[in-house]
Amino acid sequence: MMIEHHPDDSLLAGFAAGTLDHGQHVAIATHLVSCSRCRAFTRAMERVGGEVLSGLAPAAMSSGALAAVEARLIAPAAVAGATPTVAEQEIPGLPKFVRHYRFGPWKWLAPAVHLRPIILPHASETRVFLLRSGPGTRMLPHSHSGLEMTCVLSGAFSQDGAHYGPGDFDMGDDTIEHRPVVEEGQDCLCLVAMRGKLQLHGWLGRLMQPFVRL
Repeated sequence: MMIEHHPDDSLLAGFAAGTLDHGQHVAIATHLVSCSRCRAFTRAMERVGGEVLSGLAPAAMSSGALAAVEARLIAPAAVAGATPTVAEQEIPGLPKFVRHYRFGPWKWLAPAVHLRPIILPHASETRVFLLRSGPGTRMLPHSHSGLEMTCVLSGAFSQDGAHYGPGDFDMGDDTIEHRPVVEEGQDCLCLVAMRGKLQLHGWLGRLMQPFVRL
């Protein structure tokens, strides 16, 4: 599998430093499962961060620091030991750690386009969901009022002459207009982490805007 599209270095550095919110963390982690290049970069950033921390003078911890760390350690352990709520054959390409989360039901968005919310175990300003689009689907031109991260799990889409297949990562915001077209042959299934609102363009987009809720 050839992965051609990756998160930029600032996002990977934010992941390594733990500064992304939980929904964004899930999206980057999903890409890292498939991408050895980005895993290597992230490990390098973690080593750099470790070296910086080792050179700092010791500082007193806050009174609730230990309890906060213990709470974060307990929650992932409980998720890891649970039975997956989604089987691999039901959603191919979904990382194992995501399959342990809770999911809402599939919702119809448009002809051949469905959404399934992912219920995150920690609070996040970023919504995370699965987006499934049928072969040949042409999405309406759109942008985003906040940051949107898309990880392709299976199938593929094309956009601005570029091909996005399993493992590829795409990012959008209010400066980028997306016009994805799902390639023929199979459904395209993506994990999407979105902050802000979808902004549809064109006369048809303006007509559809009140009915689209992501």
